[in-house]
Amino acid sequence: MMLLWPLLLRVPPDTERIDPPFLFLALLPVVIAVVLAELSEGGLDTRVLAVLGVLSAVIAVLRGISAGTGGIELVFFLLVLAGRVFGPGFGFVLGVTSLFASALMTAGVGPWLPFQMLVSAWVGMGAGLLPRRVTGRAEIVMLVVYGVLAAYLYGLLMNLSGWPFLLGIVVPGHEQTALSFDPGAPLWENLRRFGAFTLITSTGSFDTGRAITNAVAIAVLGPAVLTTLRRAARRATVRGHVDPARTAA
Repeated sequence: MMLLWPLLLRVPPDTERIDPPFLFLALLPVVIAVVLAELSEGGLDTRVLAVLGVLSAVIAVLRGISAGTGGIELVFFLLVLAGRVFGPGFGFVLGVTSLFASALMTAGVGPWLPFQMLVSAWVGMGAGLLPRRVTGRAEIVMLVVYGVLAAYLYGLLMNLSGWPFLLGIVVPGHEQTALSFDPGAPLWENLRRFGAFTLITSTGSFDTGRAITNAVAIAVLGPAVLTTLRRAARRATVRGHVDPARTAA
């Protein structure tokens, strides 16, 4: 609902101003805190929590040295690989903690941070939900494809979170461009506007750069990183998750 409210909102034309549901931003940290508490109490042992802390710090540093210029971000490939090894719950938590830590390090705290944390959590969780029986080269290919799709999906959802505010204030009757959010327009019209907006502003540039970075990093570094993470995973336990490499060992 935090992401989709611009597409679901309907207002009469004489409304003076539309205020976005900022209550969602206030509630999200509470929801994430509950998830973290549940996972740390029932799904992650102390060694996995240590791995979580190390990976969160590494991703925060990677985000600091790769500022995202042209979409070059070294954040998501490690998030995808860790979610693959440790499972969807770990991937979800890692997406939250790593983006929060990196925001503190890079002075990136702002109203966009809850959206970044949530969508990154979905990226890590999705990697953990990929088919477990795929191994070897096929696994790397699968992760490369997922990394590309996740890059575009991340950009799409983040664009949706900020689109109503980037092209002017959300006021019915306010002067708008052909790409602006219109709170009085039907769903299909706002979908058309948003599609044009995201294609022009990020799909062909930042999102494509992010997708290429993910694909290259996973293809080149993936085998070595997966081996290292699985070696660490053999000494730790994530309840309810079985990695195929650990089973074979």
